[in-house]
Amino acid sequence: MIFDTHAHYDDERYDEDLDETLSSIFSNGVGNIISCSTDYASIEKTLKLSEKYDNVYAAVGIYPHETHRHGQWDYDKMKNYCSHKKVVAVGEIGLDYYSDDAPKATQKLWVENQILLAKELDLPVLFHDREAHADSLELLKKLTPKGVVHCFSGSVEMARELTKIGMHIGFGGVVTFKNARVAVEVAADVPLEYMLLETDAPYLAPTPHRGERNRSDYIIHVAEKIAEIRGMTTEQIIKITDENARKLFKIS
Repeated sequence: MIFDTHAHYDDERYDEDLDETLSSIFSNGVGNIISCSTDYASIEKTLKLSEKYDNVYAAVGIYPHETHRHGQWDYDKMKNYCSHKKVVAVGEIGLDYYSDDAPKATQKLWVENQILLAKELDLPVLFHDREAHADSLELLKKLTPKGVVHCFSGSVEMARELTKIGMHIGFGGVVTFKNARVAVEVAADVPLEYMLLETDAPYLAPTPHRGERNRSDYIIHVAEKIAEIRGMTTEQIIKITDENARKLFKIS
């Protein structure tokens, strides 16, 4: 069964047809989904979503571009969210220097505190790194959490450094894009035991659905592409990544 380790089903783009969409997804080869949050309102919505659907699990965290809107770091509030029975990870957290929405210092303060909380609670992190490769790698090597760098956009060399400290690498629709040379190189190199599949739904739909609203069953196209790259079958990639995800997120 397909395990989508990173999606955003709290997104308003699913508001009108979420039940029908998830029903279709689960009948089309998807076994489990981790729905990730980005701010406090998103956390509340994601937790309710995980309570409603048996195979939807929650990740709670404050996204880098939302950190400056949330005042001071609130340890007790975040720890309380993490205590929910369906929470399997802290995320989506990380560093994003693509725009100046949030000061770098604020992003760093929040992400470090969230990683330390994840380590305290023995939870993996779902880490976002966009145009912040050097700082992200430095931080992850310093704090050595368990988890995954989602929608990985770094180099083969960076991926090797991350797997050395036990971090997984998340692959989604980008690897299927026509100009995805570096993503293909990373997919060919990453040890299979550190590979995970994801969508980032509703974003980054894979070819042949590029430009559409993404959904978890579209992962089949990602698995097919990685199988082609690795000289394996699609079923092997799905099985290995499902096992990796279940082990990392402690889902039987």
